[in-house]
Amino acid sequence: MRIHLTVWRQSGPKDAGRFITYTAEDVSPDQSFLEMLDVVNEQLIKKGEEPIAFDSDCREGICGTCGFMVSGIPHGPEPGTTVCQLHMRKFKDGDSLTLEPWRAEAFPVIKDLVVDRSAFDKIIQAGGYTSVNTGGARDANAILIGKSIADAAMDSAACIGCGACVAACKNASAALFTSAKITHLSLLPQGQVERTTRVVNMVAAMDDAGFGSCSNEGECEAVCPKGISLKNIATMNREYWKAMLAD
Repeated sequence: MRIHLTVWRQSGPKDAGRFITYTAEDVSPDQSFLEMLDVVNEQLIKKGEEPIAFDSDCREGICGTCGFMVSGIPHGPEPGTTVCQLHMRKFKDGDSLTLEPWRAEAFPVIKDLVVDRSAFDKIIQAGGYTSVNTGGARDANAILIGKSIADAAMDSAACIGCGACVAACKNASAALFTSAKITHLSLLPQGQVERTTRVVNMVAAMDDAGFGSCSNEGECEAVCPKGISLKNIATMNREYWKAMLAD
């Protein structure tokens, strides 16, 4: 296949960026999207040109490192898929695709398709940790947790922090990401001690990072590669107001 790419190129955070067009030749339908970009970069290096910068790590859809917009859709057109697991068979010969980074004030561009997502780290850090001295590692069944609660906690814990929810939201809100982390711990017995302080601190960190407010339109859930539910946002709001009333 031949794929036409219009890629956002930006040398650094303070530089002006622009779109540049490339053509990927002899693209195999079995290649992943990032493998296709690897081939394009090899061709650019041979020409003495700067390769396209993009984030990747595991390339198995579990680490959350990769991510950029593919023709206006975070991670591309395949639902429930990270861009590293998106395959070229999803596209047709001669397709024209536009690649650009996440657009959010809290995610400043580092270079090309790479953005700084350390704002997510600050939200996680604000959540703190469980301060109870539990001693050595306990047996897995020492604390009994009902299946429905365990399943709900694991559904929330599936968030990989890729930032697609922020990129899709017109307000650049991180409510889905933050709520998934809050819900995960609020459901489990180990997370009860810091339950109220955790939600207040994480929401404050989210606001301080410059993320927008949630208007509950659902774009975040629609593009989330792990299918994190909007119900988490309702849980976060409920936990927050409970904590504020208790305080």
